[in-house]
Parts: sequence; structure tokens; C-alpha cells
Amino acid sequence: MSDTTHPPARPGRPSFGIMTAPIQVGYDDLVRVWREADEVPEIEHAWLFDHLMPIFGDPEGPAFEGWTLLAALAAQTRRLRLGVMVTSNRFRPPALLAKIATTVDIVSDGRLDFGIGVGSRPHPPAAWREYPAHGLPFHDPAQAVAGLAEACALIRRLWTEDKPFDFHGEHHRLTGAFGNPKPVQRPHPPILVGGRASATLRVAAEHADLWNIPGGDIDDVVRRSALLDRYCADIGRDPASIVRSIHLPVDTDRPDAVREAVGEALEAGFRHVVLGLPAPFPEGIARWVAEEVIRPSAG
Repeated sequence: MSDTTHPPARPGRPSFGIMTAPIQVGYDDLVRVWREADEVPEIEHAWLFDHLMPIFGDPEGPAFEGWTLLAALAAQTRRLRLGVMVTSNRFRPPALLAKIATTVDIVSDGRLDFGIGVGSRPHPPAAWREYPAHGLPFHDPAQAVAGLAEACALIRRLWTEDKPFDFHGEHHRLTGAFGNPKPVQRPHPPILVGGRASATLRVAAEHADLWNIPGGDIDDVVRRSALLDRYCADIGRDPASIVRSIHLPVDTDRPDAVREAVGEALEAGFRHVVLGLPAPFPEGIARWVAEEVIRPSAG
């Protein structure tokens, strides 16, 4: 949808990245993996996720705040594109989120891919508990999706408009809104919308440069991608202008299964592949992924 300084993926060529869930792990381990990945050319992007409490493992274990951690890892790397897959729009007001994301784009010298979504639904239950635990409201799905659409529009305006503006929407109200500094990337960082629900796909059709869905059921993934095509057609947008992104878990004991899942995704037209790394992160995991998964799949 937007012409960015750093395109998220070249047409026709798959782009591979990693996901390191920032829970049940230490900061030093995250830095180790990201620095290693930064030296592996086959890995082009790296991601965190956005949960305030663990959603697996020890429910009282450590969980890092995603955007603060992303800024730190941006300063520790030089090449990787990076982002949060995906930011919960329920956690932060959109103007504040726009400011946070701009800061990370500047720290990274224009390497941010801006991932956003509705936020956790009541499943799994471990993901729901973080809202009352942090005094955050948990709106019904319809309100949450409408709020996401407004947030995407607001954030883009804050990144691109040169004069203060007022915004009086149904879910967000801003007076004298203005973003300065602006992101490094022009006109703004690529926007990745994550989710599989039909209402979220409508938001992606209007606002996304990339769309991400968790893998697992390739038939469902293909159906959701076709639904996104239809929603793009409804608003007169070329569906090919949205890069299709998929998240696939990595099992180091079953590299053949991982390669098979990647192959299915590529055959289905997904050109942005995010490989979720197992925690705790084994030594040399980034190079293992490149050697055992990416090179055989990309070749």
C-alpha cells in the first residue's frame, strides 16, 4: 500500500525471519540469538511478541515488555528488519504507540516493520489474565476490531502529517495530535496486520502492507488468504500489494516437518516466513535454522 524506503520483501522471492518469544527466557539469551541472527544473511528479519505475562510455561515466570525490549535489540543489531508480531492494540493508546514505534525506527535506522493486531482474545485463558492484572479493559471483539481500524488510520497520520490535527472517532479522540520526529522510513514503516478473523482481514485489506497469520492448518491459511483477496477487491485494492506472512514453529528434533511446513506455505503464496524458535534457545539456533530450514527451502 505504501512505498517504503526498505521494502519488506522482494516480489517473488521468499524472505525468512525468526521469532523469539520474550517469556521464560533471560535478556542475555535474547541478545545472543539476535546478534547471531544479525550475522546470518539468510535471516532477514526478527520478531518479538506482545504479552505482559507468560502464556506458556510457569505462569509466574518472566515476561518482557515487547516494545522496550525491541528498542534495546534494535540498538544491538545492525542489519535485521525487526518488529513486534503483533502489537496488542488493547495495551497502548494509538498516539503513544505511534511515538514508541517512531523511536524504534530511529534507533534502528529505519529497520522497523510495524506489526499490530486486535490483541489477545479470551483464548488461551493465560492470555486473558494479563488485562485485569494490569488494569486494562478487555473490550468485546467488535469494539476491539473497530478500535484497531481507527488506530491504523491515526498512526499513519501521526507519521506523515506535518500539522497538528484533531481526531474525533468512535473509539479514539485526539486534540492537537502531532508526531515529531517522524520515522526514518518514508512515507512510514511498513504496516503488518496480524490475525485470522474475517473482521481483522477487512482491516488488513484497507491498511496493511503485510498480513500475518499463524500456521498449522495450511488449508485454513489458504482460505483466509483468499478471503483477504476478496476484501481487497471489495475496496478496489490489488491483493498482490499485500505481502503474505506466516508464522511457523521450529522443532529442532523434526527439521523435515519444519521444511515441509515451509514448503507448503511457499507453495500457497506466502513470501514472508517467520520461524518461531524454541525456548530456551539452543546454542547456535540461528545458524541451525539457516542451514537446516532456510537454505533447503529457499533453494
